[in-house]
Amino acid sequence: MIVAEPSPDTLASKAGALFEQFRSGDEAVMADLIALVTPILWHTVRSQSLDTVSSEDVLQSTWLALVRSSASINDPRAVLQWLIITARREAWRVSKINRRAEPQDFEPDSLTAPPEYSPESVTLRDSGDQRLWSHINRLPERCRQLLRVVAFADRPDYAAVATALGMPVGSIGPTRGRCLAKLRAQLSADAQWEL
Repeated sequence: MIVAEPSPDTLASKAGALFEQFRSGDEAVMADLIALVTPILWHTVRSQSLDTVSSEDVLQSTWLALVRSSASINDPRAVLQWLIITARREAWRVSKINRRAEPQDFEPDSLTAPPEYSPESVTLRDSGDQRLWSHINRLPERCRQLLRVVAFADRPDYAAVATALGMPVGSIGPTRGRCLAKLRAQLSADAQWEL
């Protein structure tokens, strides 16, 4: 796989640098890599309609697969793409097993809560967050997927986002703009929304 040289400020370059440090023997940086990349992986996995517990299992399997396969990744700059693809494939596999095992109703609202990083944390969203997510859930599926992924990255790596969502890199910016315009219009029309 040929990987283009990412800008030093992108998620891919930061992940690659941390992964390189990990492979060089600094195992403590794995926690930083996990904290950096888990939000985009979480939304990649949740977009496959998995429940919270299954999604957490998929993420754990993905990180374990990275540790086990770390020596086989030739270019550290490819680690973000590797993680996204691995998480998506594992989510597909688990989703397929879950559908065969026990039919369940899928609730779109279950996609809105991000993972908690400590067992003590309690998920409480204020009314503004609930209202925002309810408007996001009214957007077309493509917009919901894109906004969930780019909302949790400081500077989204469009190549990684394109891989995660299966869309051309050049369409991400314009699509994001149209989605945000639709969201803005919905929020402007909502008398209870406070800016």
